[in-house]
Amino acid sequence: MNATDRTPADLLRSALATDPARPLVTFYDDATGERVELSVATFANWVAKTSNLLQGELSAEPGDRVALLLPAHWQTAVWLLACSSVGVVADVGGDPGAADLVVSGPDTLDAARACSGERVALALRPLGGRFPQAPAGFADYAVEVPSQGDRFVAYTPVDPEEAALVVAGREFSGAEVVERARAEAEGLGLTGPGSRLLSGLGYDTWEGLAAGLYGPLATGGSVVLCRHLEQVGEDALAKRIESERVTSVSR
Repeated sequence: MNATDRTPADLLRSALATDPARPLVTFYDDATGERVELSVATFANWVAKTSNLLQGELSAEPGDRVALLLPAHWQTAVWLLACSSVGVVADVGGDPGAADLVVSGPDTLDAARACSGERVALALRPLGGRFPQAPAGFADYAVEVPSQGDRFVAYTPVDPEEAALVVAGREFSGAEVVERARAEAEGLGLTGPGSRLLSGLGYDTWEGLAAGLYGPLATGGSVVLCRHLEQVGEDALAKRIESERVTSVSR
């Protein structure tokens, strides 16, 4: 990856320039049987659309705090990179009452209503499907995002030294996210392009975010992100590791 990359959004731009067709995020939900594979290009397109939604429709500005009440999911990964692209702070599992905006999954809508700013709801259904009926007081992400532009340009350049991520009470700048992801990559078995990490960790800790997104992105690798992995038997997991050509595992 490019040594000058200072934010997670920079890492994605470099990945897009290097090998847009390679897999970046392969997502399994073992409660529903869902499997989704996103190439760098497809993932980056979702990030661009979500960034345009965030900056345009939702009027988010650098320094604003976005409470992400979302599980480990490919759409959560998209939102994390969109926040980095706009320059807003992604507060994973943060207090919606103290946030400027909230992005909620279907199980945290009641808590998310504490946010007095814009509210976005994700149904987290297969293929990015919408809610049968949008929750009252929320914009349905699956309805709003398709019409957004495929190219994103931030109104204000993102400062890599400003706060970018809060997880488990710890705040990181964009530069710190990149530096720490790179420093810890080898310990996760991410040795460079071609590395493929299977992660069953949640996104509510730095370790889960590093394994499930930032580490693979920082090293030119890819992630097999598994939600509800505890429902998979050891034999089925071994078959997945083989079929997905996994090179390391974080559970």
